[in-house]
Amino acid sequence: MNEELTLAQLPSERPVLSDLSATHVAWMADWAQAETAVAQLELIRRWDGAQKRLETWKNLAHIRFARNTQDKEEKAFWDELWPEIAGQNLEVMRAVLASPVRTELELELGAHALGIWGVEVQAFDPIIADDKRAESKLVTRYDTLISELRAEYDGQEVRLMDLRGKYGDSERSVRHAARVAQDTAMGKVSHEIDEIYAELVTLRTSMAKKMGLSSYTPLGYKRMGRSDYGPEQVGAFRAQLLETVVPLAVQIRARRAKTLGLEGESFYHDESVRDARGVPKPMGGHDWMREQARGMFSALGADFSEFYSLMERRELMDLEARKGKVSGGFCESLPEHQVPFIFANFNGTQDDVNVFTHECGHAFQCWSAAQTQDLRDYGWPTMEACEIHSMGLELLSYNEMERFFGDDAERFRQGHLEDAILFLPYGALVDEFQHEVYAQPELDADGRAALWQKLESKWVPDRRYADTPNFEGGRFWQRQGHLFHMPFYYIDYCLAQVCALQLWSMYLKDAEGTLKAYRELCNLGGSQPFTGLLKTVGLRSPFESGTVAQVSGLVQERLGL
Repeated sequence: MNEELTLAQLPSERPVLSDLSATHVAWMADWAQAETAVAQLELIRRWDGAQKRLETWKNLAHIRFARNTQDKEEKAFWDELWPEIAGQNLEVMRAVLASPVRTELELELGAHALGIWGVEVQAFDPIIADDKRAESKLVTRYDTLISELRAEYDGQEVRLMDLRGKYGDSERSVRHAARVAQDTAMGKVSHEIDEIYAELVTLRTSMAKKMGLSSYTPLGYKRMGRSDYGPEQVGAFRAQLLETVVPLAVQIRARRAKTLGLEGESFYHDESVRDARGVPKPMGGHDWMREQARGMFSALGADFSEFYSLMERRELMDLEARKGKVSGGFCESLPEHQVPFIFANFNGTQDDVNVFTHECGHAFQCWSAAQTQDLRDYGWPTMEACEIHSMGLELLSYNEMERFFGDDAERFRQGHLEDAILFLPYGALVDEFQHEVYAQPELDADGRAALWQKLESKWVPDRRYADTPNFEGGRFWQRQGHLFHMPFYYIDYCLAQVCALQLWSMYLKDAEGTLKAYRELCNLGGSQPFTGLLKTVGLRSPFESGTVAQVSGLVQERLGL
């Protein structure tokens, strides 16, 4: 394999289902004859290698669709095929889990590998294969709808992602107009989004019932790979946030309003701005940003520099906003080639730095684990642990922010810390909304809107809207793609933020030791469950009583509140 192939040069194929099925039957026959741990381990590694190849081809199709939403055919092929592959994998996992020499397999592979497969067995059944295909089509429909949506702003038709650069503008009228344009555009398709989400909720609930569950929630947790905690622990974590962080967030917004001279007159479109100068902006564009990033990663260490050089050399980043791209940012893995891919949409604001460092954190972990972990399922941990790498790098790169913001760097750092706190109640709001939606799948569109309004007043009690009737009417959640793509994937950001802030507090006392712990966390990949990873690198669990109060207290002190 040529390690220097660029993204565009990476090969991919469309496997034939009958060939995959024949290979699977042959594997199962070989397994039936494999009586020793040595023989079974050889078969497991053969299966694992095949899955790396298939996952790489599937992820390449997703990347190409994200870069050009008109390139749907390949993604549609994999959406149709993947449930069949998942069904075959299920048989493999069940066979491994039932092995009479399981203890010996665990000694060689690590007990967590079989733990992961145990959760996957509970998360899928061939009986829901057609439902999974229908689910993928609905999610693609939502993505395409949002990507193609246009807003009227300043006499022009613009994409929603083009408006993002206006939300933190120093001119209040500009950010107000941008939010009105966003709301108006979303309002035009609000009914269709309601329909898509209603179909997804109904479909996912049906999947759970086919698998003998009373609601989608336990299935959703299994699909997230969570093995060491459940909804009860998450509910207790949200309670910590409600008690400690919500009052602090209200304080931060109140200080911002006072600084802006808007006491009693602050609205949603003012929340992201902390002073009259607006949101800090990097001092250059796309190419300049990449140049500064080289210096940043070089300063962080030789391994960081090596990683970033590879990403540039092999063209594994697509960062510029353009027509036809999916909105947002993500990091995808290409396990057969042991490299990640970073996707973003730069808009000329501090979001570019935030998203870039965030996705680089994911990518650095993916690249690191590819060199230390053999199994595909150890390449990534579960998502809440993944977000520690990304949010952690945002904070651990604070000392390098002068490269991007110059004299505005400290203002950026203070705003970033404030935003870290401000996000937590919103993340909890999204999570509680999801739990309630799947507990009450019979809710109609207006019922879900009323539920959002009720929870919004709990988690963001001081929020007020102006001239944005769609958002004010309880449809703000429709802009949150996570609700459509991956149910229950949002509290992960909150759990990770609490852990990342712990890393930041450690870094203030021992920079070198903290970077060492960060590297260790990245190298561990998914070889342990979430709470096990935390314990290994010396971080307190967010579920532990008092953890949230300790972290928020440090931030409060740093912010002078």
